[in-house]
Amino acid sequence: MVALVSTVAYLGLEARAVEVQCQIAPGLPAFRVVGLPDKAVGESRERVHSALAALGLALPPKRITVNLSPADLPKEGSHYDLPIALALLAAMGVVDLEAIADYVAVGELALDGRVIASPGVLLAALHASGIEKGLICPAAQGAEARWASGVEIVAAPDLISLLNHLKGTMRLAVPEPGEVELPPRRADLKQVKGQETAKRALEIAAAGGHNLLMIGPPGAGKSLMASCLPGILPELTPAEALEASLVASVAGLLEEGRISRARPFRSPHHSASMAALTGGGLKVRPGEVSLAHLGVLFLDELPEFQRAVLDSLRQPLETGEVTVARANAHVTFPARVQLIAAMNPCRCGHLGDPALGCSRAPRCAGDYQSKVSGPLLDRIDLHVEVDPVSATLRSARLP
Repeated sequence: MVALVSTVAYLGLEARAVEVQCQIAPGLPAFRVVGLPDKAVGESRERVHSALAALGLALPPKRITVNLSPADLPKEGSHYDLPIALALLAAMGVVDLEAIADYVAVGELALDGRVIASPGVLLAALHASGIEKGLICPAAQGAEARWASGVEIVAAPDLISLLNHLKGTMRLAVPEPGEVELPPRRADLKQVKGQETAKRALEIAAAGGHNLLMIGPPGAGKSLMASCLPGILPELTPAEALEASLVASVAGLLEEGRISRARPFRSPHHSASMAALTGGGLKVRPGEVSLAHLGVLFLDELPEFQRAVLDSLRQPLETGEVTVARANAHVTFPARVQLIAAMNPCRCGHLGDPALGCSRAPRCAGDYQSKVSGPLLDRIDLHVEVDPVSATLRSARLP
């Protein structure tokens, strides 16, 4: 007999159906997982074995084969632990096949049988809603899964509680939807003294959704004004908040199922790699431009970024999405962001100042600003020069 359990594989913001097939057959004792599993999925054998041992169950001395179908789709992540354990328990006759036939299962297993949180539960819940099935997930992510409407959520703290729930000897509590976070307190434009031209440009950028580049000397308030932008942008609509939360769920950043209506604000360091900014890596994850989806991406010290990294933003700024191409898969993440960038006029930062400017001006400024390519600058609608802080304003800040 072959036991079947439904789960999902994550490709960007898409959840694809995966069927976990488990067969126990006569032969030399073995436990194999096939179907293009990665290292984390292959190691699930040991976690499942220990979790069942914690329940007082021993694996039968037979040949156990677990197939993750479709077999040509790469499987990544630890969320396959729970569906593999349920399929194995069903094949052993511990769980009724009909009891788990109408559920999609995701979750990582601890060695003592606890069900641990894993990224992407919100995507799995939306997938289960689309195919009219329930969802079995970790108790810590029940609130996150409840944001998908019309889905029966079984949030299990551990494997023994889940088995008792499926057998009907106890009922797990139905989780409540996660809270909607109030917008956090951010910097306010009232904190900026002077700089009326730059503040006006920031307001125009907020009203029209324009990208903005601020050029000025150090200490002029460029970073402060950029951090003020989310505070003057409208809150996310419920649909937009759910869309932004999907990206956070895939990245494992959605804590306790809390969804925020505030616009995302991401400010990566200028040493960020191309994979960190646009997405990718050994296990493809969204980058900073996707984590800032429907919000603000602030790049401070713009010329200090590697030129290839900056040029990788050309297509996302134009199309609103990032496609990470791999030999065996193409993963697409949304990336509709408002880019705010800041830079000094030259390397020393004091171009035109007779007291602080270097002796290489204006060649210094040309060499420094040429690090940013013309096609990227063409995608930034507004360019504004930020004046240096005057001595009067400096003295006004002193206590």
